[in-house]
Amino acid sequence: MKPIDLIYITFQNLKNRKSRFFFTILGVAVAIAVVLSLVSFGYGLQKTLLERITTEEALLALDILPSDPNVIVLDEEMLAKIASMPNVAEVSPQANFLGRVKYSGIFSEVAINVINTDFFVLDGKTAVEGKLFEEADMKKIVVSSLIAELFNMKNEEIIGKKMQFSFMAKTKVGQVAEEEINIGEDFEIVGVVEGAGTTGEVFLNKDDFPSLIVERYNFAKVKVTSDQKIAEVRESLINSGFLVSSLSDIVNQANKIFGAIQVTLGIFGIFALVVAAIGLINTMTISLLERTNEIGIMRAIGAAPRDIRRIFLAESIMIGFVGGISGIFLGFIASESLNWGFNILAKSFGGVSTRLFAYPIWFIFFIIVVSTAVGLVGGLWPARRAEKMNPLEALRYK
Repeated sequence: MKPIDLIYITFQNLKNRKSRFFFTILGVAVAIAVVLSLVSFGYGLQKTLLERITTEEALLALDILPSDPNVIVLDEEMLAKIASMPNVAEVSPQANFLGRVKYSGIFSEVAINVINTDFFVLDGKTAVEGKLFEEADMKKIVVSSLIAELFNMKNEEIIGKKMQFSFMAKTKVGQVAEEEINIGEDFEIVGVVEGAGTTGEVFLNKDDFPSLIVERYNFAKVKVTSDQKIAEVRESLINSGFLVSSLSDIVNQANKIFGAIQVTLGIFGIFALVVAAIGLINTMTISLLERTNEIGIMRAIGAAPRDIRRIFLAESIMIGFVGGISGIFLGFIASESLNWGFNILAKSFGGVSTRLFAYPIWFIFFIIVVSTAVGLVGGLWPARRAEKMNPLEALRYK
């Protein structure tokens, strides 16, 4: 039998039994939609979480702090020594001070963080509102969302505000006592980052305070030249007496956890595929019984047993393939509808919109292959029965 004849017969058989094959295809489509929705939900959660906690630059950064602050001082000299280590691209420290904020007659304690402009990138921080200050920016402030909550404002409302901050620090070499440094009305809040803990955080650009003396930094970010060198640089820093941690470690653990979640969700989806495959076998078996006389006639006029098998397999494969394509569209519509409804609900409670579902291209093609394979497997047994059917018995079948 020529391929063109096989395709023609397959479409004619599907056309002559439209209702039955439609519902069979629908069953496969629903199963594929369930698989797509569950697994894409796992990928969506993974992508959303990783985008919120890290950046590409942050994955190359190591967090260091002295294992014994009384023995190892993280000062400018030590920072220069670390920066000169092999495979270290840059070092960005952070100095913490206890400060306070005043706005509309209200005072509150805050954590003042003096950093370089590249610290945000290495820390993986992104602005939930506004922007992060850059190298060319002067007298710009970034605050945590807890500062906005403190003054009963939304994140977008605090952008552009000029609050009064102050903290105690030294401004002269050899100075014994710290003095109060006031940040006046000429400093503007330009960005808001996610808050952590119970204390509001304020981020200041170290370049805005050239006279500030930092005798010791609390910790620093060390950027490595490549991810292959992270272990080597980590070992050098540990040998130098530092405690070292890395965001990449957290990301690797998160990927393992999400991998397990995706497998679990995929297993639930497989159950749906098994049900669809049983439905497909049932449909093809009923079709076999209805077309027994037809099979006998085809054998009588010269059709080979393998031609009969190919016809049934072609029909079941077509059902699986069309069901897979339909299931992708059905799953996409269902997922996006859920995502749309979730974002509306999130915004009504003051949250931010996000994408709960992600669709890797390779997974879309994989689903099409799986659905086609389900059609093939579902048609094997009925096709085998049709191939082995005796022509005389088939012609006498009523």
